[in-house]
Amino acid sequence: MIVRQFLHWVRTASAGQRAEATSALARAYLYSDLSADDHAAAEGAMIMLLDDHSPLVRQALADTLACSERAPPAVINALAHDQAGIAALVLEHSPLLIDADLVEIVATGDPAVQAAIARRHGLQRSVAAAVAEVGSAEACLILLENPAADIAPFSIDRIVERFGMLAAIREAVLARVDVPAATRQALVAKLSQALAEFVAARAWLDPERAQRVVKEACEKAAVTIAADAPGEAGPLLRHLRQTAQLTVGLILRALLSGNVALFEEALAELSGIPLARVHAIVHDRGAAGFRALYDRAGLPASAYPAFREALGALGEGGYATELGGSSRLKRRMVERVLAGCAGHEIGEVEPLLMLLRRFATEAAREEARLYCDEIVARDSVVLDLMLDRAAA
Repeated sequence: MIVRQFLHWVRTASAGQRAEATSALARAYLYSDLSADDHAAAEGAMIMLLDDHSPLVRQALADTLACSERAPPAVINALAHDQAGIAALVLEHSPLLIDADLVEIVATGDPAVQAAIARRHGLQRSVAAAVAEVGSAEACLILLENPAADIAPFSIDRIVERFGMLAAIREAVLARVDVPAATRQALVAKLSQALAEFVAARAWLDPERAQRVVKEACEKAAVTIAADAPGEAGPLLRHLRQTAQLTVGLILRALLSGNVALFEEALAELSGIPLARVHAIVHDRGAAGFRALYDRAGLPASAYPAFREALGALGEGGYATELGGSSRLKRRMVERVLAGCAGHEIGEVEPLLMLLRRFATEAAREEARLYCDEIVARDSVVLDLMLDRAAA
């Protein structure tokens, strides 16, 4: 009876009155002890109200029904395909929507709708993958910042591939604890390339030099990332190889940083020889075995003298104690290798000598910075002790 009266009254009421009455009807459906007939009539009335020309009425339905498991599925599904402002509330909160529905809506919806789905609590991997694949940058950022979303590593990689040039995306990815080393390196590559294009477009650097700076910055970052996550060296190197970034410069940098493990894994990746065998060859003093391994890895013959000198320096020891750990070039080792290679005839080795000179400059600057930081830190401790004694 009440629903019948409502249906007669709603035909002449204003939009605001209809919206208020619709909200009351939806609450009665969810929480009142209605008879079976009245319950069915209320559901029918709400389905009818989906055709109301005023969005206020449909918004009232969404506001009341969005979070409830007892809402009529037909109403929820219709609201999920309504205009973005109405659909967003249902898409973000309704427990009645299944993953297949959400994936379809992500594929066809506008950025506001995609963002609402990305905010869902307990978002499943399949839906997260859809957002990562076709979602807007805003939706992908919301997804990354959703602590209750189940995001597969390949979805994070896809977001990095699509939007890694955006600072907000990079920060959100790096803030996560589940990001593998290869993904972090891909972010560095995206940022470096964006910076290179920026400075080249403004003629601050010529394009060729800008690309060289980017290449060496990415190599430095890869060695640093590998040093921070030694257990992920294999996947990182596979990623670098697949993206044509596993260069002789990167491998030489790893060795000159004292990161022998990364150097060995790189040779194993390139040569196809098991890591244990590579390790034995590298630590064997015989030059013939290493030269065969070096050639098998496809590294250029012109760079061989640098690797031979670096391995000789490591065999003598004393370089591991230099400042910076295994993520920074060792100055004395670089200078030793540079001196050893300088005696070769200029020609094919000239690019190698130029690279080693840049390494030497970088190592000297890094060592000076670390040394100065250490002095300042030590002096700060002494000053604090003096102040404490004076206060006492």
